[in-house]
Amino acid sequence: MNIHEYQAKELLQKFDVATTRGRVAATLDEAEQIARELGDIDIVVKAQIHAGGRGKGSFKNGFKGGVHVRKTPDEVRDVAAKMLGQILVTHQTGPAGRLVNKVLVAESADIAREIYFAVLLDRATAAALIVASTEGGVEIEAIATKSPEKIIREPIDPLAGLQPYQARKLAKQLGFESSQLKSASKLFEGLYRTFVAFDCSMVEVNPLVVTKKGEVLALDAKFNFDDNAVYRHPEIAAMRDIAEEDPREVEASKHGLNYIGLDGNIACLVNGAGLAMATMDIIKFYGGEPANFLDVGGGATEEQVTEAFKILIADKHVKAILVNIFGGIMKVDIMAQGIIKAAKSIKLS
Repeated sequence: MNIHEYQAKELLQKFDVATTRGRVAATLDEAEQIARELGDIDIVVKAQIHAGGRGKGSFKNGFKGGVHVRKTPDEVRDVAAKMLGQILVTHQTGPAGRLVNKVLVAESADIAREIYFAVLLDRATAAALIVASTEGGVEIEAIATKSPEKIIREPIDPLAGLQPYQARKLAKQLGFESSQLKSASKLFEGLYRTFVAFDCSMVEVNPLVVTKKGEVLALDAKFNFDDNAVYRHPEIAAMRDIAEEDPREVEASKHGLNYIGLDGNIACLVNGAGLAMATMDIIKFYGGEPANFLDVGGGATEEQVTEAFKILIADKHVKAILVNIFGGIMKVDIMAQGIIKAAKSIKLS
């Protein structure tokens, strides 16, 4: 599960992580009023969608960029008018883009330095890992490719947590001045506490900035949560924005199916994540393109199998469905009955 940037900042503030002042707006009047409350300063208006690359994106109405800095409330209103209710296309949304229903209106930071900082789950050690770099403001994958030596990794003991000495060491490695070590360490510790408190799989701040006044701020934040732990956090579940999710994935989750939509035309129905990935690899190897990842699990019922087929054929790009079931993990007779039921109810050909 993902949340919007403005929601992420609200969570960070609960753990004393310094961020810029601002609020979210769903209307032009709200955007203008927030700008007036912020005062006579530069103000940034940011489209709120679940995708990166907003600043370099384009709206289908021709307006360029999902992040703009303005000086007056009237200018803020004008920019919001070009964003709200419009489709923003970025390198992560695909050509369909995402509808912008809200914008974040906040004070613009006078940036001196940008840093990348993330707390994430290291699946190799089943523990938290801090990944940081002095090369902030760009995607970590790009840093790993061009300048891998600039990536700092700090494993965290799950019993001890992030220790003060580790936070200070990270601050020094990232080039913070002595006068900034305390505030930087406090921010790092706050990010780690947030990660643990909300059962996150990732808390990413990119960029974490140092202003020309020496302030250390989390300028942009992205959260990923462990879906299996969301039941323990009703306040997080309430932040879910289904409009930002693939409707097929939403429908699949209702039936206990693990589905991720892709861009190909060969649908896959498989049991087990490993076999599902191997099946997609085989399709790619022989020149095809998988339309999805769909894991029905080991205990699927006939009804779930039928619903899985309904979801697969709802994709207009699908030309064929490849079923790959490992017998023993799941009863193949149940799968067969599910296919027969699906063929009768939705007229599979």
